[in-house]
Amino acid sequence: MAEKSFKYVIVGGGVSAGYAAREFAKEGVKPGELAIISKEAVAPYERPALSKAYLFPESPARLPGFHVCVGSGGERLLPEWYKENGIELILSTEIVKADLAGKTLVSAAGETFKYEILIIATGSTVIKLTDFGVQGADAKNIFYLREIDDADKLVEAIKAKKNGTAVIVGGGYIGLELGAALRINNLDVSMVYPEPWCMPRLFTSGIAAFYEGYYANKGIKIIKGTVATGFSTNANGEVTEVKLKDGRVLEADIVVVGVGGRPLTTLFKGQVEEEKGGIKTDAFFKTSVPDVYAVGDVATFPLKLYNENRRVEHVDHSRKSAEQAVKAIKASEEGKSVEEYDYLPYFYSRSFDLAWQFYGDNVGDTVLFGDNNPESPKPKFGSYWIKDGKVVGAFLEGGNPEENKAIAKVARVQPPVESLDLLKNEGLAFASKI
Repeated sequence: MAEKSFKYVIVGGGVSAGYAAREFAKEGVKPGELAIISKEAVAPYERPALSKAYLFPESPARLPGFHVCVGSGGERLLPEWYKENGIELILSTEIVKADLAGKTLVSAAGETFKYEILIIATGSTVIKLTDFGVQGADAKNIFYLREIDDADKLVEAIKAKKNGTAVIVGGGYIGLELGAALRINNLDVSMVYPEPWCMPRLFTSGIAAFYEGYYANKGIKIIKGTVATGFSTNANGEVTEVKLKDGRVLEADIVVVGVGGRPLTTLFKGQVEEEKGGIKTDAFFKTSVPDVYAVGDVATFPLKLYNENRRVEHVDHSRKSAEQAVKAIKASEEGKSVEEYDYLPYFYSRSFDLAWQFYGDNVGDTVLFGDNNPESPKPKFGSYWIKDGKVVGAFLEGGNPEENKAIAKVARVQPPVESLDLLKNEGLAFASKI
């Protein structure tokens, strides 16, 4: 097998890879210097579309419509763009061995790639029920959503099981977004999760009560405090039932599982320092190995605002960390320096007619404000998180761009608060005056 050599190699072809490529092009990368190696068959795209517009029954999103960097308002990088910029896109190629000391990667097909500088952008993989030996979890029509192939299979199943029943296993991001998408496709939807309320990593019980009420009004059945322990199938091997730990049995033509992900770091185990489940980096995304950088979901980096190392799984950080790493690489080549990464955690979601944003840290006491009645024609409400007498996090449902900017500023500035009651009464006005 031929060996290929590049100055820069990005391993992984997700959001981070696309934003890194754009930054390299801005910084004047020379033709033939950069390669992106991806196991997917398509150029980098904005992954959040898969759980939203990609599944819409009317005018769904399709490639090339959501290639990066449209998700942040930039131009779309079509496959031709990489050619025009002399960047080699090596698709449908899975790297199975990485030798960081020897600066060599080997693909499943046995190809060898040499590099001078490596950016690890391998992202996360979904946690599967088969990993835990759940009985019948390998049945047909049990879906996970991570890549465009997964979304295509789900779209086919939605068409094949028109007006059928769907069970969502998991009450986090994927569960809530896919619950909405399947309901819009006129499926009878149930959601099952073990926690006392949905999205427990971020939502308080007060925030969650709104979404659970809203979803119930849309006809989605919510079953809390139990888990799927097995699946029944028909003669074709297709799922027909979901068995729950509490003894209930739910009919199902389609099952979608969203129970979390884990960073894809196995290729680099034992070769690079790890922390908190990810690859440890500095504020420029340099790892413990010279000339090796890690960005996006796999990086555990110094979060300057809170003075601690964290790993952040979100598209916003995937974009920004990739740009930061490339700026740092190019600056060090020119003997210059760049500012340290100073990230404000940011999460958002859209489903049905709803859209929320969250900034900062969800620790400490909480205050819920505004109209969180799920029956309201235009609900608008939010929450602040208060720690050591300061607002450290802010959430807003139904905000306009100015209001969303205001809550972001609050989370960044961390203003002091005199009393929680006062804050509750002021609500959004508190953020707007910072």
